[in-house]
Amino acid sequence: MDPNSPEYIIDQPLKILGFVFEELSATRVSGHLTVTDKCCQPFKVLHGGVSALIAEGLASLGAGIASGYKRVAGIHLSIHHLRPAVLGDFVFAESFPVNVGKNIQVWEVRLWKTKKTKKSEEKVMVSTSRVTLFCGVPIPDHVKDAPDQLKKFVSKL
Repeated sequence: MDPNSPEYIIDQPLKILGFVFEELSATRVSGHLTVTDKCCQPFKVLHGGVSALIAEGLASLGAGIASGYKRVAGIHLSIHHLRPAVLGDFVFAESFPVNVGKNIQVWEVRLWKTKKTKKSEEKVMVSTSRVTLFCGVPIPDHVKDAPDQLKKFVSKL
């Protein structure tokens, strides 16, 4: 695990599961992971808690950026698991804001498994989530540099 990688600095739990960020902005956060044993339940399908972790992680990052790099806290998560993603599936995730207020933001997060065929790429929705976040939580002294760390990677991705 590279401690200098964007995933390690931005969201260590997602990094441990193999999640890779593709885009970080105030209007969209996206990335992907391959379903491995680390993120499966005993029946070798993506654990629902992992889908929830991805939803909370992507929405929190987007809301933090959209709020001017304020600290945010999730206050509600609603997730619908629609279809399974099985061991070995490639899962793409994206989030976007539904509402960006001064103190409260709502983000939509969607996960798809993708399959490449000879003619095109087929996307099948795995889950859809809504995450409500409170913006402007005080930043503790021991992590005052966290917004600066995030800013470095927003410009690189």
